Amino acid sequence: MSQLFTPLALRGVTLPNRVAMAPMCQYCAGPDGLPTDWHLVHLGARAAGGVGLVLTEATAVLPEGRISPQDTGLWSGAHVDAWRPVTAFLAAHGAVPAVQLAHAGFKASTYRPWAPRRGGVPDAEGGWTPVGPGIEPFQPDYRVPTALDAAGIAGVVEAFSTAAGRAVDAGFAAVEIHAAHGYLLHEFLSPLTNHRRDDYGGDRAGRMRLTLEVARAVRAAVGEDVPVLARISATDWVPGGWTVEDSVVLAGELAGAGVDLVDCSSGGAAAGASIPVGPGYQVPLAARVRREAGVATGAVGLIVEPEQAEQIVATGAADLVLLGRELLRDPYWPHRAAAKLGATPTWPAQYLRAT
Repeated sequence: MSQLFTPLALRGVTLPNRVAMAPMCQYCAGPDGLPTDWHLVHLGARAAGGVGLVLTEATAVLPEGRISPQDTGLWSGAHVDAWRPVTAFLAAHGAVPAVQLAHAGFKASTYRPWAPRRGGVPDAEGGWTPVGPGIEPFQPDYRVPTALDAAGIAGVVEAFSTAAGRAVDAGFAAVEIHAAHGYLLHEFLSPLTNHRRDDYGGDRAGRMRLTLEVARAVRAAVGEDVPVLARISATDWVPGGWTVEDSVVLAGELAGAGVDLVDCSSGGAAAGASIPVGPGYQVPLAARVRREAGVATGAVGLIVEPEQAEQIVATGAADLVLLGRELLRDPYWPHRAAAKLGATPTWPAQYLRAT
């Protein structure tokens, strides 16, 4: 029996299989951060394709937390109304709808990837001043951030909490906290980017404080039955940066704060990191965090073949596999993988004539 196509229970929610759609920014929201028809079709196609857990792109908890002016958000009631048709479609087609709640920190107010320019978006073009743990920009062509003070940090925690409550109201059955890829929470975690001398900097416990406060606030906001995931960069891939040993400690603390699964990605805090990219290159990170912290994990990163995904779950390296680029190439990957692995594909009735 294929282990990839067995259910996964997380609190009051059961995923129909162990295949998840990784969060991938689409950079096509309106200027107010509202999802569009693109999001309904893009995410809905993967639900029809058999994905068990469909995660949205990084969805900002505050306007200034967007990566680009074209990112989605969840900072108002209007966003709740705009997301509801999307979550309803996903659930109706067998997927568990989940949102990744995010704050871009000093990587905010940047041009989307296909824009003719790179770096920070000026105010005149719809940009804004980002915030971060300090005043150092990510790169010279990024905007100089404002360092968050105590009130600003409290506001970030409150924004995550409020957005999590809105997510449940919008029909999301699970939420993920984005603490990876050099965005705000990761910026506080990594010694490469956090040089503070207050209670939110210094040693590892200080640098973890904001992420753990956010996790506790999100858990309180969504109640006991809604799964909470956290995406982390399990290593910075840079000497002197955040390490997998740090991630094992963080994962244990996150579990204690109410997080049910740690989604193990990597990198993002340093532009010059040397990352050994290759098939399944981040799977060992998920395996180590799972083994040493005793928490459920998700593996992500160049997972392409059904047999590869099956082995990850069957050997206990991770409880869930998250596919990104492969699901962009083939929204129906889960159905094809199920057939190849001897499981039963769950094609929509409208498509059965093609099977």
